[in-house]
Amino acid sequence: MSLGDDTGQTRTRLPEGGGDPYGGPRRGARSSSRSLVTVVGVVVVLIAAIAFANRGGDDSAAEEGGSADSPKAAATAPSGKMPVDAKTAGIPSGFAHDRQGAESAAANYAVALGSDGMFRPDRRREIVQALADSRSVDSLQSGFDADYSADFLKSLGLDANGKAPDGSTFVNRTVPAGTKVTAYSDNAATVEVWCHGLFGLAGEKSTNPVTSSWFTVTMKLNWSGDDWKVSETSQKTGPTPVPGDNPVSGADEISKAVQEFGGLTYAR
Repeated sequence: MSLGDDTGQTRTRLPEGGGDPYGGPRRGARSSSRSLVTVVGVVVVLIAAIAFANRGGDDSAAEEGGSADSPKAAATAPSGKMPVDAKTAGIPSGFAHDRQGAESAAANYAVALGSDGMFRPDRRREIVQALADSRSVDSLQSGFDADYSADFLKSLGLDANGKAPDGSTFVNRTVPAGTKVTAYSDNAATVEVWCHGLFGLAGEKSTNPVTSSWFTVTMKLNWSGDDWKVSETSQKTGPTPVPGDNPVSGADEISKAVQEFGGLTYAR
């Protein structure tokens, strides 16, 4: 099942007016409302800046040996430690054997498992074999293969190899917004990764236009050999923020953005 869609199906929202499946720009709010929002936004930014400037103490709680859960105020704050410098099948590997290493591994693995590569059989096998725990690799592989069946791909407008029709660009990208450890021991960790996802087909004739979603991926990791490996994954919807007032882009602009802006990895 795609990490960008926790139901395994695509929802098509019909836009207001216009022939573009992506719809035209949203109607803007009244100018007085915009002015109020601007004033409130400036106040919020100033308050945040003052709070940041006066923040004291150290980040020792973020290190191994802190509380049972990730520290609430700095769960994803950078620690100054060097990120990983190795990759396996194009996926960052060699994470630290501590809480932060488990969070980094989960974030990176969420990106890989929520990528368009999971829709291509050969690449899907590479991804699963690279990040799965040896005791779970067969069950994870068979589970993902069943999720990404030929019938499912066809329902999205893709062929059996996950290729989009000519003139269309398939988009499935996951962007972690934060991580939280809910259980940790020396050899096992459970990490939640809050994500923003993009999913759909960008094209003038697409009936599944690219939409965005928010979801949380839960990963159970085992320390295996010299790295964190996935033993189990699950997903739920949200937390979802209120959408902004950004105008909706057309299919050509979305296709161009996906092709020109490469995806990122998230080793902390």
